[in-house]
Amino acid sequence: MSTGRSIRRLCILGVLLCFAVVVLGAYVRLTAAGLGCPDWPGCYGHLTPAGAQAAGSTTAFPGQPFEPGKAWREMIHRYAVGTLSVIIVLLTALAISTRRQRVLSVPLASVLLATLIMQAALGMLTVTWRLNPLIVTLHLLFGMTTLALLWWLLLSLPRGTIAFQVERRAASGRSARSLLLGLIVLALQIALGGWTSSNYAAVACPDFPTCQNAWWPRSDYRHAFVLWHGLNIDYEGGVLDNAARVAIHFTHRLGALITTLVLTLAAALVLRLRGLSGARLPAAAVLAALLLQLSLGISMVMRGFPLALATAHTAGAALLLLATLALLRALSAR
Repeated sequence: MSTGRSIRRLCILGVLLCFAVVVLGAYVRLTAAGLGCPDWPGCYGHLTPAGAQAAGSTTAFPGQPFEPGKAWREMIHRYAVGTLSVIIVLLTALAISTRRQRVLSVPLASVLLATLIMQAALGMLTVTWRLNPLIVTLHLLFGMTTLALLWWLLLSLPRGTIAFQVERRAASGRSARSLLLGLIVLALQIALGGWTSSNYAAVACPDFPTCQNAWWPRSDYRHAFVLWHGLNIDYEGGVLDNAARVAIHFTHRLGALITTLVLTLAAALVLRLRGLSGARLPAAAVLAALLLQLSLGISMVMRGFPLALATAHTAGAALLLLATLALLRALSAR
């Protein structure tokens, strides 16, 4: 098997596993299993929850009772992250060893490895700082960044190794700039989603399209976006009052409207312009992912925030990010 083919398969595996890690992380957070193992990187001082339970060491954390289901969910997530880390280290090593052939971008692989290290540190702080909202949100953002970098690494492989390619003629600069704006807006919206989740504000607006039966509900923006509340606080369940949570949720809804508008216009522009036939498939994928994400968000509220839909909402955000990056890559291809 050629080195190029091995690298491509490793990149594909990395993207799939990272996507699974992001969705699994959301599942862990939504099932309140983030502190299922109150220490890091082990679980109650052991490699597995079963080992901790068998050794009787679960009493070492008297304020954190041992719950097998939560502990296993948290550790399975950590095992998946560990496997992903091995793949990223291998990709970085391959980028360096094949730098003369220019199969993989060494700077991009290096940024990916640095992002992984930062993500590991945030994972540790998420547990040791007891679900601090700022750390939890950054943990989600760096997880999405890791996924984006792996995807871009795959899309950047030499011609013939990936499906998304566009004609050699230069893509419209206007469409590329509008999509870049859409990517920035999407990143901000994902951050808002993380802030909504980490502050337990998803259920603050249980109705739709109104919020608290009002088009402009009573909100507390003064405290809603305070990034730091200090250490030695147990943030599980949230520390903000309802008015602040309403402000967070309502802002996330407004962000969804803006994101929808910007990405729809950017994708529509690509579909409208001639000479960009190679970018039409990813443009259609952006619109499809956007429609899916909006449907999931609305259904989640209308059905009382079931776990399956809430988890799928994070998966939808990841898919929308991948589709947007694929379109950006198609537009920037030479």
